[in-house]
Amino acid sequence: MKKKTAPAHVCKAALTIAPETLYDLADLFKVFGDSTRLRILCALFGSERCVQHIAEELGMTHSAISHQLRFLKQNKLVRNRKEGKTVFYSLADEHVQTIFNQGLKHVLEDL
Repeated sequence: MKKKTAPAHVCKAALTIAPETLYDLADLFKVFGDSTRLRILCALFGSERCVQHIAEELGMTHSAISHQLRFLKQNKLVRNRKEGKTVFYSLADEHVQTIFNQGLKHVLEDL
């Protein structure tokens, strides 16, 4: 009798990953589900920026940018540093840009 194998499209790893970890992963992807947050992340690709510069570049209010940056920081996608009264934001690590770029590459593919 021939042994059955799982189809290649089944995520075998998901079967061994703790449910809490999968919830955390889902939360991470939710953060990327907002175009304003994606625009802010793009603005930070090249270098760190202060809220004022991001707001001017994106044509948004200081308050709206601050709110989204706070959310991105809580979700460990950006970090900040203070210089006097000015707070500068940057991407938390190279993974953030990698996740963004992989998603962009996927949506640009001819499916």
